[in-house]
Amino acid sequence: MDYLSVNRESWNRRAEVHFVSQFYDVDGFLAGKSSLTEIELAELPNVSGQRLLHLQCHFGLDTLSLARMGAFCTGVDLSPVAIDKALELKRKANLDATFICSDIYHFDRGAEPLYDILFTSYGVVCWLPDLSQWAAVISANLALGGTFYMAEFHPVYDLIAGYSYFAQSDPDIEEEGTYTENSGNLKSTLITWAHPLSSVINALINTGIEIRCINEYPFSPYPCFEGVEEREPGRFYLPHLGQNVPLVYTIQGRKAA
Repeated sequence: MDYLSVNRESWNRRAEVHFVSQFYDVDGFLAGKSSLTEIELAELPNVSGQRLLHLQCHFGLDTLSLARMGAFCTGVDLSPVAIDKALELKRKANLDATFICSDIYHFDRGAEPLYDILFTSYGVVCWLPDLSQWAAVISANLALGGTFYMAEFHPVYDLIAGYSYFAQSDPDIEEEGTYTENSGNLKSTLITWAHPLSSVINALINTGIEIRCINEYPFSPYPCFEGVEEREPGRFYLPHLGQNVPLVYTIQGRKAA
């Protein structure tokens, strides 16, 4: 099965639904609200004036939020529908950013200079079969001394939900809906891979990314997991045997000389 074609079609369908959802709140963004969560806003360096590459950008809300903060942004995504929506959003918001439709393994920046910051966030690595290749793309596009930053859902949740924590030879293939409130009867085939935290970290280290900081959080900024409780505004916790499940981790690093 061609996982790229299958997932591209699924994300084409999801992009149409997500763009008009309350979950993504495009109207709020156009009114001036940032789509970035408290986690990224607290941890990211100053992006103003920096060349920033956003991998797996969906329809560009975070890319354009970063552009609004003064970054010179390029967003990359597999789905042509998502990229079309990103371009529409860019026009409506009157912001400057570049959007490229490509799976990230084959992303080519052409003659463009290396990037100062590489950003990726939330639900990204599960779509990738090979993290070594992913990390190589990151390293190849980041300037020496440049910052790598990712925020991602914690793979411990997958274990709690009945999936493998550790990598397996075969992907998980399932027919699923989507996580927004307006999903209706939307169902599509999704092909994903398990990646433990150690695999993510080691892939980055092995391609010259010097890890500066790893943080873990007992909450998600999004209510996209079954059984979560909003105990504080915008913080969704998942109890398990009387304890909080880790739901998010972040990694900050730099391209070593």
